[in-house]
Amino acid sequence: MKEVTATAATVDEAVQLALQQLGVSRDRAEITVLDKGRKGLFGIFGSRPAVVKAKLMIDPVEEAELFLKNVVKQMGVTAAKIEKQQDGKRITFMITGEQVGLLIGKHGQTLNSLQLLTQLVANRYAKEYVSIIVDAENYRERREKTLIQLAQKLAEKAIKTGKEVKLEPLPAHERKIIHNALANYKKVTTYSVGEEPHRYVVVSPIM
Repeated sequence: MKEVTATAATVDEAVQLALQQLGVSRDRAEITVLDKGRKGLFGIFGSRPAVVKAKLMIDPVEEAELFLKNVVKQMGVTAAKIEKQQDGKRITFMITGEQVGLLIGKHGQTLNSLQLLTQLVANRYAKEYVSIIVDAENYRERREKTLIQLAQKLAEKAIKTGKEVKLEPLPAHERKIIHNALANYKKVTTYSVGEEPHRYVVVSPIM
């Protein structure tokens, strides 16, 4: 974390000087007053300047984006473009370009891992929880449609056979898609079983 110490006639002037040295606005720095200073007799004798310390506050979104770019590059996807979309505390990083299939992996497993790691980096510095979504060529949207179709198909199977149907282990956000897709089905109910990362959804017929 970058920090500077600044000295000036007053605390306000010292703060402004410190912010100029850091090159940031007041909301991006943590200020500590080391010495309020003293004007002294006639403003000359016994005077003492004010001293402040300013620490640059790390932006979790910037850190998350930098981390993601570095990992993508290390994975050999050098031509990828990452666009950031922010909606309050929800940040989506959309990756486009050649070779992005390498970042998705089987059933999005690689993409899910990238998302988890980026989420951890962002929230290491965040004061409030930040939700991170990492997507590649709109894979998340396509995957959601596939999961909804799968959920409906398995619900029909559970109703027809009268037996529970188990899905393969899925990450939390994908299990939620299954649950939501079948929430209005009157003849089946869904619940999750197991421990992460092997937790899975069960579609159960209502007898």
